[in-house]
Amino acid sequence: MNTELLCGKETVKLNLPDSVVQLDMAPAAVLPDPDAVVYEALLNPIESPPLHELARSRKNACIVISDITRPVPNKIILPPLLKTLEESGIKRENITILIATGMHRPNLGEELASMVGQHIMSNYKIVNHDCRDSNDYHKVAEFEGAPIEINRHYLDADLKILTGLIEPHFYAGYSGGRKSILPGISSYETMKFMHSFKIIDQLKDANCNLNNNVFHDYGMQVSKLVGVDFILNVVLNKKRKITGLFAGHYHHAHMAGCKMVYQQAVVHLEQKADLVITSAGGYPLDTTFYQVSKCLTSAKEMLNKGGTIVVVCGCQEGLGSDTFSEIMRSMETPAKFFRHHRDPKNFVIDQWCAQNIFQALDHSGKIYVYSPGLSVKDLNRIGIVKIDNVQAIINKLLPYHTNIFAVPDGPYVVGKVR
Repeated sequence: MNTELLCGKETVKLNLPDSVVQLDMAPAAVLPDPDAVVYEALLNPIESPPLHELARSRKNACIVISDITRPVPNKIILPPLLKTLEESGIKRENITILIATGMHRPNLGEELASMVGQHIMSNYKIVNHDCRDSNDYHKVAEFEGAPIEINRHYLDADLKILTGLIEPHFYAGYSGGRKSILPGISSYETMKFMHSFKIIDQLKDANCNLNNNVFHDYGMQVSKLVGVDFILNVVLNKKRKITGLFAGHYHHAHMAGCKMVYQQAVVHLEQKADLVITSAGGYPLDTTFYQVSKCLTSAKEMLNKGGTIVVVCGCQEGLGSDTFSEIMRSMETPAKFFRHHRDPKNFVIDQWCAQNIFQALDHSGKIYVYSPGLSVKDLNRIGIVKIDNVQAIINKLLPYHTNIFAVPDGPYVVGKVR
């Protein structure tokens, strides 16, 4: 069996025995004319008046978009949306596009142009959310003693619109919808709570699961509190082509999209694997090791305790942020990480993805990583083996493992035992 794993902007080709079970996203038809489908969705949304009716009496609008780490086809979905707003009477200078960076860096210059297109970048007001700028957010609630603070550009808008991508998410169950607000445009203090060791530790088997999901529940509470007038979310296949488009009510439209993602992403398993061969999803998702936590979590959930994981990831920007890199270079073992970061006083930015990586390390017997962008020293420090030849290491592992899964689209495939 021949298979290909995405690695940055390249692929790693493998030849595997037929005994290996390949887990793929279910095939879904690509929308033949996505531009027309967007206009149709804006005219006939789910459980909502058409967008032009909602916009008719509004003076200004805020459109929240995802940052560079999400492959949202903004160049397709934004032009019809912006045109509808302007034709409904909202002046261009009164429209703000707010990038939901969460705690990520801002998207500027050529990177921003690649996201939204040169025309939109040059002609519309675009703001990168800054979770640390206290002038940019207001407090709207308090959960368990923690302040819930949301970007003022969104709160002050007369018309509030969320855009994004619905896909499996290891905290929220599914991305998209309410997640554009919490954590997308939330403050650092809010994120400290939402990404605390305590919250993340509660999220067991959360991928494609909204039941008893505290992360999802808090997101819904905040969405109701601050208001959402309209959402425009997409579902993509593994080639980043649009297979579904869901517009309208922030809950009902999102749930319709989640249903499609479940059918597309969830694979029902008879048993777990001893060896999982996977990819971090390719560019832009695998830009840093920080984002690789997603495929490691997916692999862990379909792996027997003590099993083996082989991961392919580009990581052209290395480990990630300075803070994340510091965590990964100072916490050599899962036990050390858990002991230190269980205390809320020791909270630091990006610790949540480190928490997932150490959970995967704690669960597995060994993790092997092929990555042009990561150093042997950084990986070996936390007990991960860096490899230079994926085929060679798999050939060595095959005789010692019986149940083997190959997951070319690691973060997008969710294996659940029946």
